[in-house]
Amino acid sequence: MAIDTTHDVSTQVNDFSIKLANVNGTGSASANSLLMQAIFKMGIPVSGKNLFPSNIQGLPTWYEIRVNKTGYTARALDYDLMIAMNSQTYEQDIADVRQGGYVLFDSSWPLDTELLREDVTFLGVPLAQMCLENFNAPRERILMKNVAYAGAVVALIGIDVELVADLLAQTFAKNELLRESNQKALRLGYDYAIDNFDCPLAFHVEPMNATNDSILIDGNTAAALGCLYAGATVAAWYPITPATAVMDNFIRLCAKYRREAVPGATPDEPTTFKNNYLILQAEDEIASIGMVLGASWSGARAFTSTSGPGISLMNELLGFAYYTEIPAVIIDVQRTGPSTGMPTRTQQGDIMLCAYASHGDTKHILLFPANPAECFEFAVAAFDLAEHFQTPIFLMSDLDIGMNDWVVPQLTWNDAYVPDRGRVLSDVDLAGMKEFFRYADPDEEFVTARTLPGSDSKGAYFIRGSGHDKFGRYTELPNDYQQVVDRLKAKHASSASHVPAPVIQRRDGATIGIITVGSCDLAVREAIDVLEEVGVKADYLRVRGFPFVELVRRFVEEHDHCFVVEQNRDAQLRSIISIETGVAIEKMHPVNAYGGFPLSAKFVVNAVITELEN
Repeated sequence: MAIDTTHDVSTQVNDFSIKLANVNGTGSASANSLLMQAIFKMGIPVSGKNLFPSNIQGLPTWYEIRVNKTGYTARALDYDLMIAMNSQTYEQDIADVRQGGYVLFDSSWPLDTELLREDVTFLGVPLAQMCLENFNAPRERILMKNVAYAGAVVALIGIDVELVADLLAQTFAKNELLRESNQKALRLGYDYAIDNFDCPLAFHVEPMNATNDSILIDGNTAAALGCLYAGATVAAWYPITPATAVMDNFIRLCAKYRREAVPGATPDEPTTFKNNYLILQAEDEIASIGMVLGASWSGARAFTSTSGPGISLMNELLGFAYYTEIPAVIIDVQRTGPSTGMPTRTQQGDIMLCAYASHGDTKHILLFPANPAECFEFAVAAFDLAEHFQTPIFLMSDLDIGMNDWVVPQLTWNDAYVPDRGRVLSDVDLAGMKEFFRYADPDEEFVTARTLPGSDSKGAYFIRGSGHDKFGRYTELPNDYQQVVDRLKAKHASSASHVPAPVIQRRDGATIGIITVGSCDLAVREAIDVLEEVGVKADYLRVRGFPFVELVRRFVEEHDHCFVVEQNRDAQLRSIISIETGVAIEKMHPVNAYGGFPLSAKFVVNAVITELEN
């Protein structure tokens, strides 16, 4: 049974969805983002999902804006207003409009009558004609058409036009010509809509104060900021969608905050600046993780950012880092695979790959942020965990989190923060020791002490990826080898209490449980509210770290039905929960969305209801 989540479009205030259909490469992204920013500035919860192709120009691209006063901002699947700017996708776009909705199109050319729907209102605006008459350069006309349709939308849904004008003025503060042309295009679209349509429409925005303590930020920016605050000074990378912006932002932040003024030796010599950081664009992902490991072994806090294909290439050195116990942070902004896959589509397909990265018996620590705020928080935690447990840590973001703007609470920071450098021996420590052996004398968490280059010679040791015993000596003896790898297994298990704890929400009378991870969070929590409205109560658990704490196993066992919602084909989270906790995999029903677009509550609700009815 499919649940009808539609609503009456005649009574919606701060509760509707817009879809903007464009052609990639026409400059529409800025205009679309402008609308979302304006709604956010009006104090209204909002989300924007950019669904764009991986080619440079020509293919369809969409931008979806969801406005919801109660904070339901996961992706919607039905739209109240369609901005149809791509004739190649008219049929599909018009079909996506809900009954009673609206389509805004460029009436400079007639719309094929076969596309018309009696249950939808069509709003024609001669955008191309207006831009032809008001702007001279061909490229300018294309770009200003986007701002003109944004102006029409501003009028149709009741956005404060002066607020939008101010945003444009800020954006183009240093370019008077662009500022004037954008303001002119905004007014062209706005005035046409005001003069020709009943504005605002029945569904529209009205000011709120729900975002007063919030910011708009994407996950890649937030992760880079977290790395900066954590004290990372070395980064190595190879460009890859959708992770490139992590390093782009880290470079920008370091250039601003990691430069030290060096006064000239004499009053006549100018002040110069010294960079207190090192960022290297490597020849490939293999080299980048190698550079990170070298820097981390030397005592720096170092990281790389990548996506699934990069993790595949890094596997051998990730195994080396695990076995030789070198800290490292890897930010994995997941995309759709396998192979090249769909680089600009989102997925959670790297869970198993990262949990057991490399050949042989390896287990890694994973952190799963659900939004940009947690990207910031978990980035800091990743460096502490990496050095505390002397091992690679994976921050498992995805394209939806990384490349889309999210409304999140203002980021906070504790100025009393002290990095956890783990068991690092100083020369004073070494002086009091008879001998130092790198892999001997584990603590209660099975972590051994390490030294850094430049320490007293007593702390020197040979690092090897081949078989070694607890003294760091080469071995092929079974007992000596097993003693080391068994300790590594125990060390990994002991980290469970240090990773971010799962989020659990319970409801009285719930008989089913829903488990999820990462960016699925908003859609699943909305789905749980919708399910309760039809008499199905569900408890909720969001995994935020691996290895799992005991709570995860108990949550599965205490429910008659447990659903695991994730964005991959093969139910990787479900599988790893079964493998690591021992619960029967049959107790968990898979709900897998893996087409590449962000998850919607409607998909989750229908999957749960269908399973319960069978």
